[in-house]
Amino acid sequence: MRKYNSLIGFILIGLILFGYTFYQNRLYTKQKEAIARADSIKRAEAIAAFGGDTAAYFQALAAAQEAVQNQTAEPVSPVAALPSNTQANNIYKDEILNSRHAGKDNAIYTIGNDVVEISLAANGAQVNSVTLKNFNAYNDSSALQFIRPGMSEFNIHAYVGENIQTKNFYFDVVEATDSSVVFRLPFDNGGYIEQKYSLKAGSYTLYNSLSFVGLGERIPRNVSAFDIDWSVVIPRLEKGYKNEKQYSKLNYLIPGNKKPEEFSKGRDDSKNEPASISWFAFQQQFFAAFLYSETNFTNGSFSNKFFPENNRDRNLMTSSAALRQAFNEHPGEDQILNFEYYFGPNHFKTLKSYGRQMERIIPLGGRLVSWISRLIIIPSFDFLSGFISNWGIIILIMTILIKLIVSPLTIKSYKSSAVMTLLKPEIEKINEKYPKQEDAMKKQQATMDLYRRAGINPVGGCLPMLLQFPVLFAMFRFFPGSIELRGQRFLWAEDLSAYDSIWDFGFNIPLYGDHMSLFAILMAITMFLYSKMSMQGQSNDPNTKAMQVMSVYFMPIMMLFICNNLSSGLTYYYFLSNLITMLQTWVIKRFFINKDKIIAKLNAPAPKKAQEKSKWQKRLEEAQKMQREMQKNRK
Repeated sequence: MRKYNSLIGFILIGLILFGYTFYQNRLYTKQKEAIARADSIKRAEAIAAFGGDTAAYFQALAAAQEAVQNQTAEPVSPVAALPSNTQANNIYKDEILNSRHAGKDNAIYTIGNDVVEISLAANGAQVNSVTLKNFNAYNDSSALQFIRPGMSEFNIHAYVGENIQTKNFYFDVVEATDSSVVFRLPFDNGGYIEQKYSLKAGSYTLYNSLSFVGLGERIPRNVSAFDIDWSVVIPRLEKGYKNEKQYSKLNYLIPGNKKPEEFSKGRDDSKNEPASISWFAFQQQFFAAFLYSETNFTNGSFSNKFFPENNRDRNLMTSSAALRQAFNEHPGEDQILNFEYYFGPNHFKTLKSYGRQMERIIPLGGRLVSWISRLIIIPSFDFLSGFISNWGIIILIMTILIKLIVSPLTIKSYKSSAVMTLLKPEIEKINEKYPKQEDAMKKQQATMDLYRRAGINPVGGCLPMLLQFPVLFAMFRFFPGSIELRGQRFLWAEDLSAYDSIWDFGFNIPLYGDHMSLFAILMAITMFLYSKMSMQGQSNDPNTKAMQVMSVYFMPIMMLFICNNLSSGLTYYYFLSNLITMLQTWVIKRFFINKDKIIAKLNAPAPKKAQEKSKWQKRLEEAQKMQREMQKNRK
């Protein structure tokens, strides 16, 4: 048997090594393809800068490399090696394009409605900044700037007789109102690229129509797509950097999937997606920037990089997307493609109203936990907030309601626990009667008979408590991601979505933080008191004693360290939950448990029907007989 085990072990090790090698080779191939694609794009751009003269490009490249090798000059790019007048005037074959380099006159046009204000730049015909009117950044009384001016770069890389990138050109403005702007980039044959942006009243959606008009002769039939690159620097908007970073990430939806893919949650990461993409989102803890394609992107690459906490500009992360967008069918005709941006809050109902699984970016937990949040917690909070403005009171009412709903299970659990405490002397008598290891089955049978006479199920006492855990997890996921709590004050907490602080240290304590949260302290104290209350009358067995020390002392301290940096709404909820649980325990012991009645039931003779052995008892006796026979055979 050992030989077979060794053989199986070697086979498993071989499979693991083969799988790892295969994965690494595949990853390396993808990386090479991405690098090759980036290099080819850069090379095409550089050649375009030489007016499409490939020979001139490589000649300039060789000269630059020779200069570096001879250490006679700093590294020089081929484009930088061009004479200034050539670089300024003769980059493109189209003379109109040569006259429209970005930076000549970057006019800014602003559109808005009652919830959002968006500025658009003529350079590149792109979003310049986004301001959300109904929200404020932490410690800032002005409206929240989700995208600061100049912190977004949107570029369309297309081949229209030659390679162009829209970020390099100044667009004409042919129409501008309070809610819409139309940009055009003309070509010398009368065709143009048009970008139309519009807003509707009360909506966070920016509608975008991209048109290629009169360019059918310039776009070859074998060119079926163009590339879109979008990069955004998202600032810090919340009080706690750790929480904000932890709940910030990138998301995208593959058509047909029920939930979006997500990655880079709180850490730097990048990802290539070869499949079609319906939309993607750059997500901060409470706000997001979506881009949706009416005809789907054919593939995409994404990356996310976080700034350190001490960044002087208070930037949170740089999010980037590189996507391939197919032209419509019927090459040679005008192309009109429709997109939608969403710049707004991660509000469950708002995102769900689009019907595109956008609300799934909100972190509500796994399947069971998320269903509890969707069907019970969120509707309950929405209902209460309709006539109560104080979210501290709403959390109190919700905590009481949850405790009342699970109270039948709680009473059953506490009754079982209390009866177990009363049975402690009887259990000790059984332990004294069967001290030997070979009498373990007899001891177990006698113990179970005692439980049966007392009318309790030892497992049944634990099960009701286990059934409450999904609710606790749902609340744990709901509070940090709920924008409803953002900026809501209660008692000493200035923002229920962030940690509360009664003392800022000015220095960082490892694992604890740089502040002291009062709600976290109150939660730990009530957890300690409840554990002490629960352990009264428990067994003095050494193993049990170790568990008591763990539960009474270690767990409250550990939770204090964990909750110090969590949402104050969450720690406030845990504090209330512990407090109400302690009150429930006292009420149950005082009014629902009759000690004399339980003892009398134990001492009373069992009825004949009750003396009949159950199937479980019969199996236990059979197992006991088998154990005795095995012991005899050993002797």
